Amino acid sequence: MSRDATSAMLERIELDNVRFLRLQFTDLLGMPKNVAIPVKQAEKALTSGIGFDGSSIEGFVRIEESDMVLKPDLSTYTLLPWRSGDYAEARFVCDVYKASGKPFEGDPRYVLRRAMEDAAKDGYVFNTGPELEFFLFRMHEGRPTTQFQDVGGYFDLAPTDLAEDVRREIILALTEMGFEIEASHHEVAESQHEIDFKYSDALHTADNVISFKFAAKTIALMRGLHASFMAKPIYGICGSGMHTNCSLAKNDKNAFYDPEAPLQLSRTCMHFIGGLLKHAKAITRVANPTVNSYKRLVPGYEAPCYVSWSAGNRSALVRVPSPRGNSTRVEFRSPDPTCNPYLAFAAMLTAGMEGVRERIEPPVGVDTNIYHMSVEERKGAGIETLPGDLYEANQALLADDLICSAFGPHVVEALTSVAEAEWDAYRTAVHPWELDRYLATY
Repeated sequence: MSRDATSAMLERIELDNVRFLRLQFTDLLGMPKNVAIPVKQAEKALTSGIGFDGSSIEGFVRIEESDMVLKPDLSTYTLLPWRSGDYAEARFVCDVYKASGKPFEGDPRYVLRRAMEDAAKDGYVFNTGPELEFFLFRMHEGRPTTQFQDVGGYFDLAPTDLAEDVRREIILALTEMGFEIEASHHEVAESQHEIDFKYSDALHTADNVISFKFAAKTIALMRGLHASFMAKPIYGICGSGMHTNCSLAKNDKNAFYDPEAPLQLSRTCMHFIGGLLKHAKAITRVANPTVNSYKRLVPGYEAPCYVSWSAGNRSALVRVPSPRGNSTRVEFRSPDPTCNPYLAFAAMLTAGMEGVRERIEPPVGVDTNIYHMSVEERKGAGIETLPGDLYEANQALLADDLICSAFGPHVVEALTSVAEAEWDAYRTAVHPWELDRYLATY
């Protein structure tokens, strides 16, 4: 970091009347972590970084190799709107380094940065635009419930949408943080909402996903509500997804658009789709990282569970929205908002880039509703199914040399440890459904 850049940032911090800085990073699960420092430590943070104990962070390191250093990314500086007043608080997203000065291979942000640098060798920039859905639930005695705050439906307005004020406050806060909000509306389920922000390069977007969830939870809590990004909090209604629109740009032009090609989709776009579908099962491990995620990936609720693509069919895993020109993109519909966006985007980019480089042709697009097809019809069309649970998804990851190589052994081993522990805890627990089903009968 240059001395001029550091001096300019220190001056800006002083002009903003900042008294505390939050140095933010994420663990392997995508949970935001932060080290708060007084502004007097700002110069040290910007020049040499701030040390912390990595052994206490999920998926990082063992105690004997725990010394880590946070180095702020100056481009991520923003004030926290809910901490305004006489003394402001600001936030930097940080990269994690080892004490030796080398990047920490278990830092999810580093994993994505490495994948983007690999794509840049061929001149490509990976852009993503996620659509995050979430529920606003009531709190009871300081604990979240699954009680609805409103009874609104898709695109409803007040007065049925009682959480409209909270959604508006979230949007205002995000706007103050530099987000360019494109749309917001009530989603299909009661108390379910969606806020979409403008696409950007994948690293910047992943930073924004973490900031988005942090802001939404903070502002909802200030109003006595709980913002839940859980994939399927309630049985029988739609879960929450994080459909991710993505495209490649080359020489500042959309590389997915070709006005002369079928559907106006370039060979680059088609091969990217081919790569996504080839590695879809392994990507599922990080796009859908919890036991609960797989309760969403079932037929009938607009969530994909079949490995296929379409120019419009929402039951397909990969959908190509209708806009063309610079807006040409593919929508990867399986991720949910519990995912670590850095790892999910890195896996998607790695898979897509193999498709581009190896010229992997996707199968024929499916325009019929796959949910209504029989097992025999799906087999005949060569349509495979996404993993049905977390254990199966992790096995798919371990069998995928490309994605494992992109993540590196540290991340793969940590993800496997988490998946096995989660699955064993879930598999051996006795659930209320089992008691309802069997206790009186047997």
